[in-house]
Amino acid sequence: MSGDSLAQHLANGISLGSLYALIAIGYTMVYGILLMINFAHGDIVMMACYFAFFGITVFHIPWYITFVGVIIATAILGVVIERTAYRPLRDAPKNSVLISAIGASFLLENLANYLFSGRPMRFPNIELLSQNISIGGIQIQAICLVIPVITIISLVVLLHIVNHTKTGMAMRAVSKDYEIARVMGVDIDKIISITFIIGSSLAAIGAIMWGIRYPGITPMMGVMPGLKCFIAAVIGGIGNIKGAVLGGFILGLGEILIVAFFPQLSGYRDAFAFIVLIVILFYKPTGLLGEKTTEKV
Repeated sequence: MSGDSLAQHLANGISLGSLYALIAIGYTMVYGILLMINFAHGDIVMMACYFAFFGITVFHIPWYITFVGVIIATAILGVVIERTAYRPLRDAPKNSVLISAIGASFLLENLANYLFSGRPMRFPNIELLSQNISIGGIQIQAICLVIPVITIISLVVLLHIVNHTKTGMAMRAVSKDYEIARVMGVDIDKIISITFIIGSSLAAIGAIMWGIRYPGITPMMGVMPGLKCFIAAVIGGIGNIKGAVLGGFILGLGEILIVAFFPQLSGYRDAFAFIVLIVILFYKPTGLLGEKTTEKV
């Protein structure tokens, strides 16, 4: 393999890994606070793609204004899901919340199928971001350069919020024990809503980047990316923001490089994520950056 070819594959792997990382953060934030998996997260990504599609192609809103509106609309959707599907079950057994999360996922998929039809649609072409840029001997789509930058900026901002603000302090308190946090005066409902707002906003940003990079939109498009981003969060240590980013990069680079070095295995590309998950859970069940925790009762 030539140096230019390897560089091309590395650029694609970093881009894909950044996308996984961006979406995985939403999973890990919700789990870190509520100890529950928001299985509707991948479908929130799908809905954000449809929001962008209709904003640009139907309502003819400039793409940069549409993208801001998509982030706001997706954040609102995340809060609506939290308040209708999760908040009423706050004190219910974990299995009830899990079933509700799966139900919310199926609801979004079928709602999208009913409203938008199952016919594949193409994400609007944003020429500024979809053009190819020549760097040395390789051709890189502009969005491939933007995605890692957006991911790093999002990570830095999020870590600042979590570690250096009062809201972040409240999030950390709730993640340790929300009953004690409530006694200490923390508004639990507000903090959980903020968590869903942040997670859904990152999902919207990831959806926009994903749509530009992989333009096909269908009601089921969020299933596999959502599953892989969940796996990325588990690999890194679910509940750990840096771990989610690390897991995303491992999956993204691994998927691209395994096909680059072993083209005959290209049909098993999706299986790579599950193999890595099994290996990580076997040797380090809490994930690469996870810490041992005790189940809340």
